[in-house]
Amino acid sequence: MKVAKIFQFAYLIFAVLFLYDAFVNWGDSRAYMSLLLAATAVFMFFFRKRFNKRYDNNDKSK
Repeated sequence: MKVAKIFQFAYLIFAVLFLYDAFVNWGDSRAYMSLLLAATAVFMFFFRKRFNKRYDNNDKSK
Protein backbone atom coordinates (compact mmCIF):
# COMPACT_ATOMS: atom_id res chain seq x y z
CA MET A 1 0.00 0.00 0.00
CA LYS A 2 3.00 2.33 -0.06
CA VAL A 3 2.35 3.14 -3.71
CA ALA A 4 -1.24 4.12 -2.97
CA LYS A 5 -0.05 6.56 -0.31
CA ILE A 6 2.36 8.14 -2.77
CA PHE A 7 -0.41 8.62 -5.33
CA GLN A 8 -2.58 10.07 -2.59
CA PHE A 9 -0.19 13.01 -2.29
CA ALA A 10 0.01 13.35 -6.06
CA TYR A 11 -3.55 14.68 -5.90
CA LEU A 12 -2.32 17.58 -3.76
CA ILE A 13 0.44 18.33 -6.26
CA PHE A 14 -2.09 18.40 -9.08
CA ALA A 15 -4.35 20.67 -7.01
CA VAL A 16 -1.52 23.17 -6.58
CA LEU A 17 -0.76 23.04 -10.31
CA PHE A 18 -4.41 23.61 -11.21
CA LEU A 19 -4.64 26.53 -8.77
CA TYR A 20 -1.56 28.07 -10.34
CA ASP A 21 -3.07 27.61 -13.80
CA ALA A 22 -6.30 29.27 -12.63
CA PHE A 23 -4.34 32.19 -11.21
CA VAL A 24 -2.37 32.69 -14.43
CA ASN A 25 -5.47 32.45 -16.66
CA TRP A 26 -7.89 34.29 -14.38
CA GLY A 27 -9.57 36.38 -17.08
CA ASP A 28 -10.12 33.38 -19.33
CA SER A 29 -12.88 30.79 -19.07
CA ARG A 30 -10.15 28.17 -18.59
CA ALA A 31 -9.65 29.45 -15.05
CA TYR A 32 -13.00 28.08 -13.92
CA MET A 33 -12.18 24.65 -15.27
CA SER A 34 -8.85 24.71 -13.46
CA LEU A 35 -10.58 25.68 -10.20
CA LEU A 36 -13.04 22.82 -10.65
CA LEU A 37 -10.21 20.37 -11.26
CA ALA A 38 -8.30 21.68 -8.24
CA ALA A 39 -11.36 21.19 -6.03
CA THR A 40 -11.78 17.68 -7.42
CA ALA A 41 -8.13 16.87 -6.71
CA VAL A 42 -8.45 18.06 -3.10
CA PHE A 43 -11.62 16.00 -2.70
CA MET A 44 -9.87 12.94 -4.12
CA PHE A 45 -6.96 13.43 -1.71
CA PHE A 46 -9.24 13.29 1.32
CA PHE A 47 -11.33 10.48 -0.17
CA ARG A 48 -8.25 8.32 -0.85
CA LYS A 49 -6.83 9.14 2.58
CA ARG A 50 -10.00 7.96 4.27
CA PHE A 51 -10.24 4.88 2.04
CA ASN A 52 -6.60 3.91 2.68
CA LYS A 53 -7.07 4.35 6.43
CA ARG A 54 -10.12 2.11 6.38
CA TYR A 55 -8.28 -0.48 4.27
CA ASP A 56 -5.29 -0.48 6.66
CA ASN A 57 -7.59 -0.91 9.67
CA ASN A 58 -9.27 -3.92 8.03
CA ASP A 59 -5.88 -5.54 7.32
CA LYS A 60 -4.72 -5.10 10.90
CA SER A 61 -7.89 -6.59 12.38
CA LYS A 62 -7.54 -9.85 10.42
